[in-house]
Amino acid sequence: MLIPYQDLDSDTVHNLIEHFILREGTDYGEQEITLAEKTAQVFELLKRGSIVILYSELSESVTLIRKEQLAQQQQQ
Repeated sequence: MLIPYQDLDSDTVHNLIEHFILREGTDYGEQEITLAEKTAQVFELLKRGSIVILYSELSESVTLIRKEQLAQQQQQ
């Protein structure tokens, strides 16, 4: 089940974003990006709908997932 980010407390959204960033791994690009900058970037993706908040009733967990990953999972 998808959860609109607007339905969650801002601290909860912030924590979900940080967990998502840390789960995705370290960015080894040419420029080092701070966690705060990356958090702002991911929040923009969330606002645009490129990333969605997914609640799994089966595992009773909440996670952020890229929209294209979700579409791939749903096709399988």
